[in-house]
Amino acid sequence: MKLQLKNIALAMVAAIALTSCSNDDNNEITGEGNLKLEFDNVYGDADFAFNTAYTNSNGEVVKATNAIYIVSNIVLTKTDGSTYTVPKSESYFFVNEADAASTLLNLPNIPAGNYNKITFGIGVDADQFNAGASGQGTMWTDAQALGMTWSWAAGYKFVKFEGTYTSSTVTTETSYMVHTGKTGDVYNYAQVTLDLPENALVRTNITPQVHIMADLKKILDGTTVINLTDGAMVMGGTKVQNISANNVPTMFEAHHVHND
Repeated sequence: MKLQLKNIALAMVAAIALTSCSNDDNNEITGEGNLKLEFDNVYGDADFAFNTAYTNSNGEVVKATNAIYIVSNIVLTKTDGSTYTVPKSESYFFVNEADAASTLLNLPNIPAGNYNKITFGIGVDADQFNAGASGQGTMWTDAQALGMTWSWAAGYKFVKFEGTYTSSTVTTETSYMVHTGKTGDVYNYAQVTLDLPENALVRTNITPQVHIMADLKKILDGTTVINLTDGAMVMGGTKVQNISANNVPTMFEAHHVHND
């Protein structure tokens, strides 16, 4: 019995020591560095490209011509559980498939440390929208230039996914538009949390790059399946609510991390 108790005590000491080392790893790292997030759009198991035919689970064939979404409110979590929140004024990005530069986000002035989790939003949260034009810098005009706004009453488009489709009953290519955003009193702001497959080692001399896969198929063909044949202009109501609540949070996967 004494031997068992001794072994248990040694195991507890070892566990505490490992936890302490993990915390020390972050506490002993000083300074600031940069972190990059690369958003790589795919469609199911295929690379994503405009005007390429993709078949959904319901047999509809989709060809996309426009794909933009707003990434916002980024929070980074260290291995010791502490977090760093990117300042709100620096935490809104338009990821636009038509603009390769927009798919690589650079986050400056990140406290050095070992990060294993990232949380971000898709869309514009209520606090930011309610700040009005004066509290949003160039964000509103940037969104207007990309066609990512409605009126001030409706606000921003959080996700814009457009193109043409055909089906067994719609044999001529027909336009579709999926625009998510605030509908009535429902903001439809989605939040995503991803565990990183490897730690992102932010240092003064190391800029990690986290490669995030974004499966655009899941906008229409996710937990909730949207049949375009039943209505190709998806811009409000329960369809948008279901896309935002059920589909968008599952679109993203942290695929790998480069610590170069």
